[in-house]
Amino acid sequence: MLAFDDDTNHKIEEEEENYFVSMTDMMVGILFIFIIMLMVFALQFQQQTDTSESQIEEVLKRVEEVASQLKVLRDQIDSELASLNQSQKERTALLNDLKDELKAVGLEVQIDPENGVLRLTDNAIRFDSDKSGLNSAASENVSKLAQVLLHVLPKYVRSCDDADLVDCNSANKPSSTIDTVFIEGHTDKTGADERNWVLSTERAVSTYRAITTLQPGLRHLKNRGEKEILSVSGYSSTRPIPESTDGIESDEARRNRLASNRRIDMRFVMEVDNSVRLNEVLELTGAMEKQIEILRREVIAK
Repeated sequence: MLAFDDDTNHKIEEEEENYFVSMTDMMVGILFIFIIMLMVFALQFQQQTDTSESQIEEVLKRVEEVASQLKVLRDQIDSELASLNQSQKERTALLNDLKDELKAVGLEVQIDPENGVLRLTDNAIRFDSDKSGLNSAASENVSKLAQVLLHVLPKYVRSCDDADLVDCNSANKPSSTIDTVFIEGHTDKTGADERNWVLSTERAVSTYRAITTLQPGLRHLKNRGEKEILSVSGYSSTRPIPESTDGIESDEARRNRLASNRRIDMRFVMEVDNSVRLNEVLELTGAMEKQIEILRREVIAK
């Protein structure tokens, strides 16, 4: 997928990366809503002056049923958090595999496990000011990167349609596989912002085209939806490498910092099949809503 609209790229990435957190937040929110509703019903019920013992027992029975369903929902949340933690662990393993293999071919990288980012350090893939084409040094390093990606990524994808990629058909797949690999283009802060948005995306596209031309097998790697995992995004100068904290920067240091921001990062987004669990949550919340409605009618009738 080649996307050139910066706002769209940013939105898609955030939606992909935050999927698990959003789903967990949704279930936590549902849990608190029902707890608050139960507290309101209990308060209203206590304010009733003419309440028989049988009515009290009936309402308590309903409350216990909802409480039991809330426990199931809490278990679902725990399970979701466990899936998220496992996804993080498997992505960290992927990043470490890439780091080790890239080091073996002479490329030093930094990894950010929390955000799933692999950053090529030094001058691995750098661009001249206001340029998006790969120079000779960058082209050589992209060739090494493409080779390592094709060797490592098949172990972490759901499927591929290339019989030569043996690891794609391995029975020992991790529970969380790659959904998207964003090739991220960046710029320094010089130049017009409007130009930098285009330039950063052009740099990502140039790198994508070079990688897939050198190793066409990378386009055969698919996610759970049978879509290619490689994609691009551009960030202009919005995600710079941190400046010196001492407030003092020589002209040479400034030039080096600007050059280091004309870079390519790679961001890895994992996926877990939560469709079954999501359907279970929907069924559970439906049952809870019915119990709450019964409680509501009983309170109103008193």
